[in-house]
Amino acid sequence: MPDRPGPAVPLADALDASEPLAKLALRLRESAARFACIRGHLPGSLAQQARPGPIDTDGWTLLADNAAVAAKLRQLVPLFQQQLALGHHPELPLRVRVRGR
Repeated sequence: MPDRPGPAVPLADALDASEPLAKLALRLRESAARFACIRGHLPGSLAQQARPGPIDTDGWTLLADNAAVAAKLRQLVPLFQQQLALGHHPELPLRVRVRGR
């Protein structure tokens, strides 16, 4: 008979206990914070059609639901970069990608 698993560990504790997972959690929080910083500057329904994407040493990705939304978001990249600077986020290139590609 297999050993019984130990008690459940809260996800936050598991993330903190593993260095690679802790780094991933930090990047997820940074991406969410960047999106929160620009969300108020997304016109109309764009806020519902855009999502925070991955962040890495090469930049931050903003995900769009479709190509038309991505095109509009690309037009707004200078505004987003300005808002991110005002929000004291370290400067990183901002990429816009269509989700699922």
